[in-house]
Amino acid sequence: MADNRLTADARQKLKQVSVATLTTCLFKRGFKSQLIQNVRPIDPAGERLVGEAFTLRTIPAREDLATPAILADRNYPARAAIEACPPGHVLVIDSRKDPRAASGGDILMTRLKVRGVAGCVTDGGMRDCADIAALGLPVYQAQPSAPISLAQHFAVEMNVPIACGDAPVFPGDIIVGDAEAVIALPAQLANELAAEAFELTAYEDFAVEAVRGGAQLFEVYPANTESKARFAQWRLAKGR
Repeated sequence: MADNRLTADARQKLKQVSVATLTTCLFKRGFKSQLIQNVRPIDPAGERLVGEAFTLRTIPAREDLATPAILADRNYPARAAIEACPPGHVLVIDSRKDPRAASGGDILMTRLKVRGVAGCVTDGGMRDCADIAALGLPVYQAQPSAPISLAQHFAVEMNVPIACGDAPVFPGDIIVGDAEAVIALPAQLANELAAEAFELTAYEDFAVEAVRGGAQLFEVYPANTESKARFAQWRLAKGR
């Protein structure tokens, strides 16, 4: 069986590339639905997000089951996931694109932070957003949202394939988030995507600099034989 684990080198490269660039790399491979739609970081100026997915699935809450006693039970999946999500992983919550009630708040997110979890993504909402932003933990939510209760979601299982913001997310997929968006990379492709996106980012930086210097668009973008030669010289000069 192939080893799909993310290498340390790939992890570092993914922290330096944009989600937009990763969507281009995925599109070249026929993937069009891995961008988690309509979620944004609570703190756009915060740390970038990279980590393996640990998932949580919810259904609409039913009144006889979504009681305070059940929601407080340590075996209730929404609570258990906070302690089960491994360090370095990302808790990804299928909240059915419903931000009316919170997927969590500052206490749960603080516990993830203390445990060394890389971050959290939900296609629902969060409460206590100002306090979460101050944590330094990358957290993404549906926007706009201002949920005040936990009354809409009922968590049913952990670490199973889910949909989050219309994207399929499997346990172990690599979640990458930046100031604009978040994406789920199929685990078996993540290392090669990291390498390709890192190289593409270098070329895009070269192209932007060339255009700022007066180059016409098609002289540098898309890449051509002449621009690639200029790019090679640029890399040597820039140490890229």
